[in-house]
Amino acid sequence: MAKLRLEVQNLSVSFTLMDGTAHAVRNVSFSLYEQETLAIVGESGSGKTVTCRAMMRLLPKNVSIDSGRILLDGTDILSVSEKQMRSIRGNDIAMIFQDPMTSLDPTMRIGRQIEETLSLHRRVSRRETRRRMLEFLALVGIEDPLRRSRQYPHEFSGGQRQRIVIAIVLACDPKVLIADEPTTALDVSMQAQIIDLLKELQRKTNTSIVFITHDLGVVANVADRVAVMYAGRIIEIGRVDEVFYDPRHPYTWGLLGAMPTLEKEMRALTPIPGSPPSLLDLPPGDPFAPRNPYTLEVDTMWEPPLFPVSDTHYAATWLLDPRAPRVKPPEILEKRRAEYFGRLEHHGGI
Repeated sequence: MAKLRLEVQNLSVSFTLMDGTAHAVRNVSFSLYEQETLAIVGESGSGKTVTCRAMMRLLPKNVSIDSGRILLDGTDILSVSEKQMRSIRGNDIAMIFQDPMTSLDPTMRIGRQIEETLSLHRRVSRRETRRRMLEFLALVGIEDPLRRSRQYPHEFSGGQRQRIVIAIVLACDPKVLIADEPTTALDVSMQAQIIDLLKELQRKTNTSIVFITHDLGVVANVADRVAVMYAGRIIEIGRVDEVFYDPRHPYTWGLLGAMPTLEKEMRALTPIPGSPPSLLDLPPGDPFAPRNPYTLEVDTMWEPPLFPVSDTHYAATWLLDPRAPRVKPPEILEKRRAEYFGRLEHHGGI
């Protein structure tokens, strides 16, 4: 059985704002195993990035971790000192951010930026630092690494800059890699290249990956398991095939219905009506109830627990209560899944 690498237990995070307290992450729990990829999916403001920044201990001063534990190989990183965390951050857990230009120093040659990371986290000779720098540039697909290591970030394309960021992050062989929307700023072909690169590097390094995205199409290509977040909470979690082939939460139905396809004949997307609630003033009951066409009376009074669908699949919806009426998922959902997975199977993606 694969080794348990990371475990988040009952994590709650809040923001102190002028208008009040925003509960950005609410009682979130999940696990991550060695060489596994967990995708965290949801609309903007659902709590995805805040959850992962808490795992890195990279939160602003007006943010507090109200409860929970984050165990990395059994060590609760929320309880260690900042000095200890600086050693853990980069060595054991690392993060790729959305925009590579915010992670690269525009005034420093890219080879030096990788060498600086190695010098900070690894006690190796200057010769070994340079060797590893060139090795990682080659590993992420930068051609002629010796020549290009002497160049500045502006001399590279967006996709190449993201590859350089990945090289910097992977240079210290982290056990857990957090990828926060790493393909958002890239075109479709470059997105596919970066995803393939991450999968290939994972096979070579045994790294575990937390992949943050709002795009379920990306998830199907990269993830082993999927956690769907809404209003700061995980509302569905399971293996990627379970969440795609047998989704149970109406919000997941909405995300799948809104997923675009690449068919020649354009089909209208089915958007989720309404907007996410304010985390400053969550409504009573289920926060998704005002947008849910299948809302039950109980949804307006009580927030649902995570009901088990299988040993690995859970969903927080009162529709799974034995007393609830049986509801048929929307027809568009079956069409979207058939279209998407038909292409995936054709290309050997699953």
